[in-house]
Amino acid sequence: MTQPAMAERTIAVVSAGLTTPSSTRLLADRLTAAVRDQLDGRGTPYRVVVVELRDIAHELTNNLLTGFPSRELAAVLESVVRADALIAVTPTFSASYNGLFKTFFDVLDDQALSGKPVLLGATGGTERHSLVLDYALRPLFVYLKAIVMPTGVYAASSDWGTGAGKLHPRIDRAAAELVDAIGNERRAAVDPFSHPTSFEDLLNS
Repeated sequence: MTQPAMAERTIAVVSAGLTTPSSTRLLADRLTAAVRDQLDGRGTPYRVVVVELRDIAHELTNNLLTGFPSRELAAVLESVVRADALIAVTPTFSASYNGLFKTFFDVLDDQALSGKPVLLGATGGTERHSLVLDYALRPLFVYLKAIVMPTGVYAASSDWGTGAGKLHPRIDRAAAELVDAIGNERRAAVDPFSHPTSFEDLLNS
């Protein structure tokens, strides 16, 4: 008896690094590679969509000012909304996520991530800021009703190079949690434009 083909999963990766090269993008790539390994090991077909926020920074600002996304930004937002899971990584600024990261999730509809598994990552200069995951990122995604993985990954400067050995087990554990959370059932994508806020409601808000 022929087994039915397993549904393809889409993993969206959002990186808020501001420089090139970026340690934030490097951490996002390591997390993505670990998730790929997990999916390969389980025979699950997948597609990865990477969103580098610095490339759409002006589009995000214009969206905040006008209330409407450009065609390019709308396509990016839709790719994240329709993904089966999200990897979100930001540099640490003033003990929190950076403004570019927050702007992206401000522009995204507040119901768009409801029920979506999310793996969180952050980078910083020292280990002192590692609680940014639990004190800043996790509350944001709980508010957005996402399913946040128990293991978040923070990488300080000392975690790269010879210190990377300590980082790998945490990355692998977080990736396994994300792939477990995706499960076998495809989630219904939330269309953020299906019930737009009326102009009257906007005036009354």
